[in-house]
Amino acid sequence: MSFYNAGMQSQQMVNPQNIAMAEQELESVTDLFNRIAESCHTKCISTKYTQSDLTQGEAVCIDRCVSKFFEVNVKIGEKMQKMGQN
Repeated sequence: MSFYNAGMQSQQMVNPQNIAMAEQELESVTDLFNRIAESCHTKCISTKYTQSDLTQGEAVCIDRCVSKFFEVNVKIGEKMQKMGQN
């Protein structure tokens, strides 16, 4: 059996709807990451770079900011899910 033929068969069985859903999910995750990075960078890191590494205060701020961002995102998702069920 040829590996080439096996690869062709699996490619033919790919559902275009699954690909579209995966692309949409990737776009959502990328958007979330970009919003977190922009928001937490603006909030936690001074525009005057004096050191090459993050200070302890900046690192703690970023940790808290990202954590809060995810907590809120989860709560919003749960709320939307409940609204969708009603």
